[in-house]
Amino acid sequence: MIPTGKEKKRFVRDKFASVSRRYDFLNGLLSFYIDHYWRWVTTREFDEFKQGPILDLCAGTMPLSAEIVRQIERPVVAVDFCYEMLRHGELQWKNGSKKAKYIVPICGDGECLPLHDLKFQGITIAFGIRNLSRPEQGLREMLRVLKTGGKLAILEFSRPKNRFFSPIYKFYLHKLLPFMAGTISRDKEAYRYLADSIQGFYEPEILAAMMKDVGFREVRHRPLTMGIVTLYTGRN
Repeated sequence: MIPTGKEKKRFVRDKFASVSRRYDFLNGLLSFYIDHYWRWVTTREFDEFKQGPILDLCAGTMPLSAEIVRQIERPVVAVDFCYEMLRHGELQWKNGSKKAKYIVPICGDGECLPLHDLKFQGITIAFGIRNLSRPEQGLREMLRVLKTGGKLAILEFSRPKNRFFSPIYKFYLHKLLPFMAGTISRDKEAYRYLADSIQGFYEPEILAAMMKDVGFREVRHRPLTMGIVTLYTGRN
């Protein structure tokens, strides 16, 4: 059973802290390294913005932050409420890239951002809105700090609809993934939560409607990789 409210907040923070050192390795392995493509596609949504910082919310170890800096050379403010994830990512990118100086990590809550109104031209959140205890409140905060005309891009897991691929994906998600990831990370509970949270998350149409309800305009969503993930976009 997926925890809710403050209990979910504590649970998610503890689980991410537990797997932080193996998080990026497992993301690549378990997605067959397609996660690199997903981040590339998400970053392309911000080609139109030639200046100003991008907010990477629920940034984790900051792989999307690094992709933004690499691809469109924008400064990034990376916010996550799990200090261990940010710290591991900071050490990793500092050792691996001269562009790491363009990433500013901040430990903060996505449902109550420690940031000024109308601050950012763009906001990204990859595989994080599903982990918020109040996704609608998180969307309101994103809208608050997004400049007028700015863009939000949400990358999140979804459930494939193809009648041939869907049962294969479900078997992988609920059987193979928790076993493999749990064995490598030594925290099987974290990856059982991952599978359950994906299975229990909103349908794309519902999340898109929620974005519209809080005030986002031009809301669109499209599936990637046969619907394993969905990319949502909207403007302030």
